[in-house]
Amino acid sequence: MTADLVRAIWCRELGRDDIGGDDDFFALGGQSVIMVGIQGAFIEDMGVEVPMDQMFLHPTVNRIAAYIDSLGALAS
Repeated sequence: MTADLVRAIWCRELGRDDIGGDDDFFALGGQSVIMVGIQGAFIEDMGVEVPMDQMFLHPTVNRIAAYIDSLGALAS
């Protein structure tokens, strides 16, 4: 579920619809301005704050979703 939400945000913010779970944010054309938009969307859409350094450390949908899940921030 978390990965689906993350993927939807990334697709919207990157203007793509073909993002896979293991696609790298930076290889998809992501850069810092887009990353800030994604951070805002995580807060707005998911109610979770993801620090910029964690987004650099976990640059795929699956990895950032696993990080978010590890926070226990989303309701089941």
